[in-house]
Order: sequence, then C-alpha cells, then structure tokens
Amino acid sequence: MLLKTALLFFLTAIAEIVGCFLPWLWLKKAGSAWLLLPAALSLMAFVWLLTLHPAASGRVYAAYGGVYVVTALLWLRVVDGVKLSAWDWSGALVAFCGMLIIVAGWGRA
Repeated sequence: MLLKTALLFFLTAIAEIVGCFLPWLWLKKAGSAWLLLPAALSLMAFVWLLTLHPAASGRVYAAYGGVYVVTALLWLRVVDGVKLSAWDWSGALVAFCGMLIIVAGWGRA
C-alpha cells in the first residue's frame, strides 16, 4: 500500500506542478496563452487524483505534502537544472519519511 500511495502522490504532485508551471511560463517567460488550457486540465487531474485515496482528506493532504516536497526538488533538478544540495536531499528525506509514517497509520487510528 505504501508504494502504491507514494506513486499516486507522485503523479498528483506532477499534475499540480505542471498546472502551476505552465501559467508561470505564460506570465514570466512570454509563453503562449494557450498554455493555460493544459494548465487547467492538469490542475483538474491534480484534484481528481487527490480523491483516489481512502483516508480522510486532512490526512491525505498532510501525507501528500511530503511527496510534493520531493517531487518539487526533483523538478528543480530536472526541469530547472539546479543542482541540489545535501540540505535539499536531507529535507526531502525527512519530508518523505513523514509521509510514510502518516500513511502507515491509515486505518489504525
């Protein structure tokens, strides 16, 4: 269950980041206004993906935050080309472990 949840959260984070990145390209990098259409679709996918989890919404949001941190840092590295520091990786590890702890408790509380 942990792996499935982490993968679903990763897809959710990608949808959220793409949905926010495309309007940023439009506003800050003189991109086409047509970028807003896939951005809106991506944000709709983000919301839908969050509904696929069996836990209460607050727990889902809390656990998702840990995966979002990791995904955002990977986006920073891959898309923006920024080298990550040991501090970045350490923070990502702590955030991801927090997600694992919260998800491990689903159904036990």
